[in-house]
Amino acid sequence: MKGGEGKMDRKTVEKLRRMQMKALCLKLANLIPQDYLSKEITSQQDHLDRAAAYIHNLTERIQKLKQRKELGICNYMESDTEIEDSTKLEFKFPVVEVRHQDQNLEVLLITGLKKRFALHEVIGILEEGGADVVNASFSIVGNKIIHTIHCQAISSRIGLEASRVSERLQQLMR
Repeated sequence: MKGGEGKMDRKTVEKLRRMQMKALCLKLANLIPQDYLSKEITSQQDHLDRAAAYIHNLTERIQKLKQRKELGICNYMESDTEIEDSTKLEFKFPVVEVRHQDQNLEVLLITGLKKRFALHEVIGILEEGGADVVNASFSIVGNKIIHTIHCQAISSRIGLEASRVSERLQQLMR
């Protein structure tokens, strides 16, 4: 009888182990985003394969983000440039963008942290171009400063000289 009891114990232990593995596989499957799993996957092996692929993709993404972070820190220390990871294009600061619509003018100035300019000079150029500053704000994002200035035409008859304003701001920022 002792031999039979030993087999029972092994069967019970194996059954508990399988139940625990099933519960862990279910828990793992619930951690993976549903859009990553296809509806065709039915077996535990498929779920484990997709989980392994998902973890591998996350690991690669973490490595890319670390490289991007290090590259951003190097660029911040060396110069006022930013490299976009998705397109691998290099943008040079400063960026001057002037948008003109009806009697409104929006000026977007993006500079590096090292490039300084006097805001009163920018406002002076805008006023000389026939604009009245309504709102001005700035944000610091990473290694760049983004200035946004909203203007309206002083006189609707005279209008705004957007091209001249843009040209003069380009000269000021250089």
